[in-house]
Amino acid sequence: PAAFVLGLTSGAVAPSVPCVGSSPLRLRPAHARCPRTDDEDSDYHQESYKESYKDRRRREHTQAEQKRRDAIKKGYDDLQAIVPTCEQQNFSIGSQKLSKAIVLQKTIDYINFLHKEKKKQEEEVSTLRKDVMALKIMKVNYEQIVKAHQDNPSEGKEQISDEMKFNVFQGIMDSLFQSFNASISVTSFQELSACVFSWIEEHCKPQTLQDIVIGVLHQLKSQLY
Repeated sequence: PAAFVLGLTSGAVAPSVPCVGSSPLRLRPAHARCPRTDDEDSDYHQESYKESYKDRRRREHTQAEQKRRDAIKKGYDDLQAIVPTCEQQNFSIGSQKLSKAIVLQKTIDYINFLHKEKKKQEEEVSTLRKDVMALKIMKVNYEQIVKAHQDNPSEGKEQISDEMKFNVFQGIMDSLFQSFNASISVTSFQELSACVFSWIEEHCKPQTLQDIVIGVLHQLKSQLY
């Protein structure tokens, strides 16, 4: 034993290490690994657990990032399919892919266009509702005229000359022309068109025309009688 210890301290490699166990005594090679202790096993398992946990977290993060990218790509593809200007440009340039910036800009332009169209349609609906209301008023007035004529059939039997009809028409047109001449500008055809429609909406309302006709009839009646 003393020689064995001396050999270890001097750096010599012993051919074998005695292993105390069952009889008879057996020798085990020095290079054979001794069993790990409980502390060594615990450290090994903890290290393996840490490595597997990191790998799992890395894999989950990669999968989540891939899902996010796929969702963004699907969103851009949907926009490109919905927005007409993106479809037209995509058709014109063949298989060339539009950039995300172009897709977003064209989407914004298309949304602004839809807002303008919506506002325009709302204005048209409002105008149509006014027209419907005006037609209802005219219908009620005509019904009242017909009813008044039916209640007093003796009135209006006297023959009215063509000259009287022309005077009524002329009186109505003269009154309308005064407002027309004061409202219309002839600087350009575009301005003329805009002024005409504005004049019609302002001075050709059913109630306004009715007041004009009543005024003309009263004037002619005072001339006759």
